[in-house]
Amino acid sequence: MILTRRNFLRVVFDTNAARPAKDTLVCIFLRGGADGLNMVVPFLEKPYYRLRPTLGVARPDQPGGKTINLDGKFALNPALAPMKELWDEKVLAVVHAVGSDDQTRSHFEAQDLMERAVSLETGVSGGWLARHLQLRPAEARTPLMAVGLGPTLPESLRGAPVAMALESFDEFHLGRNATSQAALSAALDRLYGQADADLSRAGKQSLEVLGTLERMRGETYVPAGGAKYPEGEYGESLLSVARLIKAGVGLEAACVDLGGWDTHFGQAVQFDRLQSDLASGLAAFRRDLGDHLSHTTVVVMTEFGRRAYENTAFGTDHGRASVMYVMGGAVNGGRVVTDWPGMEEGQLEDPGDLRVTIDYRDVLAEVLSKRQAQANLAAVFPGHEVKTRGVMR
Repeated sequence: MILTRRNFLRVVFDTNAARPAKDTLVCIFLRGGADGLNMVVPFLEKPYYRLRPTLGVARPDQPGGKTINLDGKFALNPALAPMKELWDEKVLAVVHAVGSDDQTRSHFEAQDLMERAVSLETGVSGGWLARHLQLRPAEARTPLMAVGLGPTLPESLRGAPVAMALESFDEFHLGRNATSQAALSAALDRLYGQADADLSRAGKQSLEVLGTLERMRGETYVPAGGAKYPEGEYGESLLSVARLIKAGVGLEAACVDLGGWDTHFGQAVQFDRLQSDLASGLAAFRRDLGDHLSHTTVVVMTEFGRRAYENTAFGTDHGRASVMYVMGGAVNGGRVVTDWPGMEEGQLEDPGDLRVTIDYRDVLAEVLSKRQAQANLAAVFPGHEVKTRGVMR
């Protein structure tokens, strides 16, 4: 079945839906290599301003400085201002100088490695989220346990026992009218009633999900708390995820993309718009979820950062370390988690990149371990020795 978004934008949720036993993990991928040095500014680093005479974001304690001081060392880009409320609420943590061990600085290679969380040479198949979900018992699987918001399934979910690319909800139904839907549903119910136990359980779960979505269809949905999502696919995707979480359909993992971060030219123009969308989307998602945030964790990541020095086109080229954001009710928030490598001469990685000192898999592993009861991290991240970073409580 192809899920479409148009009808789903009219879904109303069941406020009495049972809360899941584990968190829903929402992964937001900033495709294109987001510039972590300008998103969370290391304003005490003098080389930062020397290397970025045009693009460097002014210190919060300087005249005209609009960056938002976080901890006396790092400041939030003013375009990310909606995230300061999440920081103050301590539901948002920043992980800085984080990344993968990819050395190619190629979008395709770096994204593939990050979503697989293991190199092709190992022979391990599938994405990291897929391997995590494969370890869930069969009886715990539901038809909507994992979704990728978009036309294709993200690589992180490739190989999952149950996963769906969810572009829109127009065609997520059993028929074009109530009569055909009822007839087909009854026929499938009889068929599944005669099947073996596993098939019968899976079939009935699918019918229950279809019934839930059909009951919700056609109702006007107003995001809670006056939340206003940004226009476009990113905002619509977050809104859809919020509704699925509230509907209690067994969603355990959702993947959302926000592209356009490859800022080689005129970075300031497109960068602030993207940051604004990212921040307003996260703030709206948090407001809309309300108490549901207690069983939701959001991880924002990108394939690599940008070079420490700006280029002659007022942009930045492909680099290494960047930032991750982690938001949720169980996040050890209001903190910048980092093993800061420094930006002085000799501290940067050739040819001039911020060094990666925290492996992104450490962050993901901590979320899976503490919020999704994943005990076999070695199977999810083979070959990686996980280090706890204190991101989650």
